[in-house]
Amino acid sequence: MDVSEPSIRSLNLVGGRLCLDFTNTVDRHRPETEGERLTSYRALVAWGEHAGAISQEVASRLLATERKSPVAGEEALRRAVELREAIFRLSVAAIERRPPRASDLRLLNVVLSQALSRLLLQPSPDDLALDWPEDDVPLERVLWPVARSAAEVLSSPEDLSRLHQCAAEDCAWLFLDQSRNRSRRWCDMADCGNRAKARRFYAQRHAARGGQG
Repeated sequence: MDVSEPSIRSLNLVGGRLCLDFTNTVDRHRPETEGERLTSYRALVAWGEHAGAISQEVASRLLATERKSPVAGEEALRRAVELREAIFRLSVAAIERRPPRASDLRLLNVVLSQALSRLLLQPSPDDLALDWPEDDVPLERVLWPVARSAAEVLSSPEDLSRLHQCAAEDCAWLFLDQSRNRSRRWCDMADCGNRAKARRFYAQRHAARGGQG
């Protein structure tokens, strides 16, 4: 079943962790109608497959379920956006060394408890692995690995020491700095990094011309 969504399929996965890529599904410096990529339940499922949170088989089953109950799909999308925003606020609070909101922790823990209660030790191609059964596909299924990823990042001193927000003025994306010297400033050097360099170059040229005048 085709679950392609152009705006999702072209989304760069630069966060370094699944939960951070999930928070990066919105451009927080644009109007909501322009910056939001999770515009439908179908887009949420497409993101899940694109990011590796769910398989193509699970994606197909989720869309089949949503077609039978579109209202339930809309509610699942609403909860997904709520979870995304909670994870974003918890991450920024961790970066800024502020206490987390109790309401954000509660929301994440609700999804996390649902996810972990369905997690099973199952055969994998090489050995055994913790995963969710492919036939266990409630509409919130795409959120389970996201919640697990968020819990792992937010409880890991190593990950938290590398957790950053893009330094670009017009970007709020989160990422894990996995560079050797921990010097990464941008979510994507080819995008935000190059724009920042271009702005600095323009400002320097402008200042130089002003000085000559």
